Amino acid sequence: MRFSVSKDILLSGLQTVQNVVSSRTTLPILANVRIQAEEGKLRFTTTDLDVGVTCITDAVVERHGGTTLPVKRLAGIIRELPQGEVHIEVDSKNIASLKCGQIFFKIHGLPADEFPPFPEFEDCKVFTLKQSEVKDALRKTSYAISTDETRYVLNGILFSFKDSRLTMVATDGRRLGLVDLEVEFPQSDETDVIVPTKCINELTRLTNDAGEMKMYISQNQVAFDVGTTRLVSKLVEGNYPNYRQVIPTEVRERVTLERELFLSAVHRVSLLSSEKSNSVKLVFTKNNLEIASNTPDVGEAKESIPVVYKGVDMTIAFNPEYLMAPLRALPNDEVYLDLIDEMSPGVVKIQSPFLYVIMPMRVS
Repeated sequence: MRFSVSKDILLSGLQTVQNVVSSRTTLPILANVRIQAEEGKLRFTTTDLDVGVTCITDAVVERHGGTTLPVKRLAGIIRELPQGEVHIEVDSKNIASLKCGQIFFKIHGLPADEFPPFPEFEDCKVFTLKQSEVKDALRKTSYAISTDETRYVLNGILFSFKDSRLTMVATDGRRLGLVDLEVEFPQSDETDVIVPTKCINELTRLTNDAGEMKMYISQNQVAFDVGTTRLVSKLVEGNYPNYRQVIPTEVRERVTLERELFLSAVHRVSLLSSEKSNSVKLVFTKNNLEIASNTPDVGEAKESIPVVYKGVDMTIAFNPEYLMAPLRALPNDEVYLDLIDEMSPGVVKIQSPFLYVIMPMRVS
């Protein structure tokens, strides 16, 4: 195999696929990238057997073929090269000779035919989605994914295709983020799948602010086509809990908040909350919101901001990190906080189809 390609194109291809490679792998070949040289094209593929990525770039291919090379090491070398053409030739023993100007490297690889096969998606459900909408929905929900590995069905985002809409949901049991998107698909394609966290992280990295993407769903796998890149993953097995039952159906008080002002105030006050009593209190009185934290042996903090509030006096406590997470992810100037009472969940909403449910903490 022999090909030439510019440093930037080669580095871009390697960076697109290298993130899924685990630093602790039992099979040496899983630390490698499979490089296939075809007519004017290079195809890069990596996998950890759960998640895989493949992408195509342009190149001048003089001799077709394939090999696998250590991806982190190769990317590290390419990153340090000066601008210019990189010439790579691979012999029958999978030893790659790399030249760039007066620079020369020799890298030992493994045979391409030992690399795990990439899944094919035939007879599957196919959905066409807008990249910008998916990117936005991932930003608004992914922070609520559970990291508790004992509740593995929560270790990802639910993609629920029903009634001509895609509902994306993430929850860790203490908070829940939800976004609805309008998507056209036949009723026979209605389905629920849980896409795991590692795939979600890669998808967030790959999606852009323009163009469409394709999502393929088979019995136990999912694939996303974004431009010339394909991301595949095993699905999380199991049934996602009934998230609808934790979303409050009534609202007693709706408070309109300036997002940046509220976020800054909660952040400042939370500086004196401890890991043990990790909470801030929201004290609502007429046209005023006091945000407070009080930690024995540490100190206390208070900050008041004006709000339009005419309801009964109320004190409700939340985990500050959970309260700030959606505020950081939303672009809106104003957000709504819907409340029922001190012991019921609060709901953060905006004008578009998004909601975030947050469980209150006991007020001592």
